Amino acid sequence: MGLENHPTVKWFREKEGKAPGAPASEILEAKALKALAMSAGAHHVGLVSIDSPDLAGEAQEILELFPRTKALIIFVCRLNRENIRSVSRAVSDLEFLQGFEEVNRVARKLVSQLSAKGIFAVNHSVGFPMNLAAWPGKIWPVSHKTVAVAAGLGHLGHNRLFIHPRFGNFVLLGTVLINQAVTVYDQPLDYNPCIKCGLCVSVCPVGAIASDGRFDFVNCMTHNYRDRLGGFSDWVENIVKSKSVSDYRKRVTDSETVSMWQSLSYGICNKSSYCMAVCPAGQDHIGPYLANQKEYSNQVVKPLQQTAETVYVLPASDAEAHVLKKFPHKKVKRVGTGIRPATAAGFFDSLDLIFQRERSVELEATYHFTFYGDEQCKGTVIIRNRKLEVMTGHVGMANIAVTADTRTWLDFLAKEKNLFWALLQRKIRIKGSPVLMKKFARCFPL
Repeated sequence: MGLENHPTVKWFREKEGKAPGAPASEILEAKALKALAMSAGAHHVGLVSIDSPDLAGEAQEILELFPRTKALIIFVCRLNRENIRSVSRAVSDLEFLQGFEEVNRVARKLVSQLSAKGIFAVNHSVGFPMNLAAWPGKIWPVSHKTVAVAAGLGHLGHNRLFIHPRFGNFVLLGTVLINQAVTVYDQPLDYNPCIKCGLCVSVCPVGAIASDGRFDFVNCMTHNYRDRLGGFSDWVENIVKSKSVSDYRKRVTDSETVSMWQSLSYGICNKSSYCMAVCPAGQDHIGPYLANQKEYSNQVVKPLQQTAETVYVLPASDAEAHVLKKFPHKKVKRVGTGIRPATAAGFFDSLDLIFQRERSVELEATYHFTFYGDEQCKGTVIIRNRKLEVMTGHVGMANIAVTADTRTWLDFLAKEKNLFWALLQRKIRIKGSPVLMKKFARCFPL
């Protein structure tokens, strides 16, 4: 049977030109597109062009995911506030898990509706699964928060969560990529719904949210994401390093083991999310806070602050010091991050995420790094006034210079190579005071 005689081909030839579908050149009507998303279950919808200046840093990855992308549909789905505010992690986590399912369902339904109209569309997960082949780098090809801000659905709050002007931060975001342009695109909101109340600062167990705006990513991740990502890697390594069952039980409690089982079996769970729970921003939530801030604190904030729990921290980190000072009734447990830079470039990129600024007090130094071997690159790291600056190439006069074989340096960071032997074999060479290297290491615990 020749191709032209195949039943499917004959059917197509007969229907060609008659099948419903929007031509690729057609510009979609914005109002109808938003109505379609709302009918799929979204609670608010925005539209952004792939050519928007606000997506300049995201466009390449989006186009790699779906090369035909011309516009993005971004939508929010509300979460049930009181579930998130519960002191029970089980109640809060269930709300998140069901919320993730709802957003993914809405996005998938919207894609199906668009496909029926002849519009090519792709939806990416609200959270996991992600592109974990890129770990420990950027594993999300679509940054939902960035798209939502560009579409005027809200802004990032002091807690780094997305805040909607009505629904507050009790939302989850979904994005659908489409292959056709839209008649009208939305513009960023002209104000930030965040009211700068500072409650997220007061309730964070690890002090990851600072009053001056600094956000310590690694301290947040180490605790809140203990049962996923790097925390899972660290758990596996504890299993491998254990010499016996009793040794494992000294490293990992029974409740921690079954907590990991729960995340693996039923869905990813959080250890905190308190910054979202206490946020009063948004028209639907601001009333009780404005009516009586003291009562609001007693009912919403203090129960979370007073919760007896284990807080996971990096050894000798800012997070550990914060828990011991602010929450002495909470148990501190030192753990690893499970983060190991895979490249020299990744090493430089990771520094700002890991930097512990309170450990850098009185340190003022410029470090030059030169990597050779599998990967060749140079970089400058300046630590001064509790601030970190990382630059490409050698900039300024160095107080200390490090020259290293790339593979050896990465193995050293992963604790697979001994620094003494690396120095002895001249795979790592340090020119300058060893004291400065010790102070550098204090700022970047792994």
